[in-house]
Amino acid sequence: MPDTRPGALAGIEGRLPPEIAAKAEADGVAKAGQDGVTLLTLGVLGGAFIAFGAIFANVALTGAEAAMPFGMARVVAGFVFALGISMVLLGGAQIFTRYVLMVMAWASGRLALPRVLRAWALVWIGNLAGAVGTALLVFLAQHHLFGGGQVGVTALRTAQAKATLPFAQAFLLGMLCNTLVCMAVWLSLSSRPPAHRMMVIMLPIAAFVAAGFEHAVANMYFIPFGLLIKTGAAEGFWQAAQLDPAAFRTLDMAGAARNLAAVTLGNITGGALLVAGAYWLLYRRGRPAGSA
Repeated sequence: MPDTRPGALAGIEGRLPPEIAAKAEADGVAKAGQDGVTLLTLGVLGGAFIAFGAIFANVALTGAEAAMPFGMARVVAGFVFALGISMVLLGGAQIFTRYVLMVMAWASGRLALPRVLRAWALVWIGNLAGAVGTALLVFLAQHHLFGGGQVGVTALRTAQAKATLPFAQAFLLGMLCNTLVCMAVWLSLSSRPPAHRMMVIMLPIAAFVAAGFEHAVANMYFIPFGLLIKTGAAEGFWQAAQLDPAAFRTLDMAGAARNLAAVTLGNITGGALLVAGAYWLLYRRGRPAGSA
């Protein structure tokens, strides 16, 4: 006889929210238990995959803002950026913003706080290495020269806008961003089929990009790539783009560090309180540790 227990047909019919909560909590325990090399390597892959989504979005925005209304251009960029999150979720890589859901396992007493912080730190460092490494490869490939240098111009303007955000604003934009990212991950846990998982993440991811919210891992690519262009692009690029490097003087390492610090804290706060915390209160509060 077929197995008709709750959740047995999750791959076909989908998990209900209480089952998703149990799955998210169990996944957090499993991920935190991985060794350091594994966490770092998965983080490097995650940073690189998100960087590819950022590259796609940068190309999509190049020329689009002049050809269509601002909002439509941002929506297009959002949908193509979802490539990165899709590769992370289906390719088995990891990003620290997703790991914020580990808060559920901590709140249930299944993970000690040092284990949570260790996992976050290792994956964050791996994300940074993967994203910056990808930015360097893309710069060395002279991708910024594509479109008569306009791809590079779009990258510079994006990086400068992020590096000059005030700390408080970047923090709040980071909160809003990871609320949507964690909801995308949450929805992806509703079933197993890859096609369904890709479909359910598209709108939340497109929404955060279109709205201009801030994602720390994406910024690990956007800002370093802009800095590489600013400091390393040949004179021919500036002539073709009809720009002066001095126009981007506010794009610097201090701004990059401020943005990553603020957005990282905002991402943690948004995902931990508004998604993991809320669903823990609804579905896991008061349950014995490890219960389904």
